[in-house]
Amino acid sequence: MNWFEAVFEMLKYMIPVVVVFGFIYFILNNYLEENFKLRSLDLKLTNQSAITPIRLQAYERVVVYLERITPSNMIMRVHKTGMSARLLHAELVKSIRSEFDHNTAQQIYMSNAAWELVKSAKEEIIKVVNASAHKVGENADGVELAKVLLDVTMNVDKLPTQIAMEYVKKEIRQSF
Repeated sequence: MNWFEAVFEMLKYMIPVVVVFGFIYFILNNYLEENFKLRSLDLKLTNQSAITPIRLQAYERVVVYLERITPSNMIMRVHKTGMSARLLHAELVKSIRSEFDHNTAQQIYMSNAAWELVKSAKEEIIKVVNASAHKVGENADGVELAKVLLDVTMNVDKLPTQIAMEYVKKEIRQSF
């Protein structure tokens, strides 16, 4: 037997072994990939079912925050009889900032665009409160500041809090 016949004889046995091994490798590889995809999907669904109620609660808290910093609602909650305009102004700004600080963690569960609108609404409402405080004199009482603030907000088509709230609600509807 020469070397050519020996190589041919060896190939006669090796080629089927390589083909079978390649076929088994291909099947096992596909099976493992599919199994990995299914496990990943299952993990995603499990995580999503755990996070969804938390996300929904975050959106709810932000909507409540936006409602609470709407000037008409804030005045009803913060104004006390006999308050000076200066004190009411300070309490309104303090209320807006402290409630924002209390809800800062909600940004984790919201889109960046929604959170930016919430921050913008906070800043714009503070500007409106500050501008209204400048319109009344140093010695004005809280009722005067409240009237000016309400007049200013009544003459605006949409308050920043309304714009942010509409966006947040739209995002909730798209997500759930």
